[in-house]
Amino acid sequence: MRAQAQVRRHSNHTRKVYPNLARDIVPTAINQLWRADITYIRLRDEFVFLAVILDAYSRRVIGWALDRTMEDEITLAALRMALARRAVEPGLVHHSDRGSQYASNDYTNLLKTNGIEISMSRKGNPWDNAACESFMKTLKYEEVLRNEYRDLADARASIREFLEKIYNQKRLHSALGYLPPARFEKEAAARQLSV
Repeated sequence: MRAQAQVRRHSNHTRKVYPNLARDIVPTAINQLWRADITYIRLRDEFVFLAVILDAYSRRVIGWALDRTMEDEITLAALRMALARRAVEPGLVHHSDRGSQYASNDYTNLLKTNGIEISMSRKGNPWDNAACESFMKTLKYEEVLRNEYRDLADARASIREFLEKIYNQKRLHSALGYLPPARFEKEAAARQLSV
């Protein structure tokens, strides 16, 4: 229970907070809006933390990192993975809560260096990042609560399998016409080429 409170407490900081740009965005293609969040995962003897980045259009997990601490490095690792996997285009907005990890100089500078606009939820408003919160709920019900991870390595391997091979490749989404995120992206790209 202490870990859950710790996740929330990290929004009390003196770092710059950015306005909510995501509120009015309805993505029509990939790489228009990325959503980021952190959750805790209970192992047998400790809590660890998972940072994820989702593409809002396809709901695909494009970056993630799992570690023992919630320091800036976990969100930076997830962002670096997303940047390595995706071609950033002008106008891309990255949305997160106001947590210190997302407001850190290293994180915001990496976003700015890549031409990504920064968006943050309004204070105390979890609805501003509801899509990411919904993903975390799915992750907990479909993966985390069904397993008792021995240690960090076991959790990382199992969560990698779920994110990369099940959630992205096989899990059907009603909002995506009952397609998994990877197939939805592939079919959307084919439609764009045929126009």
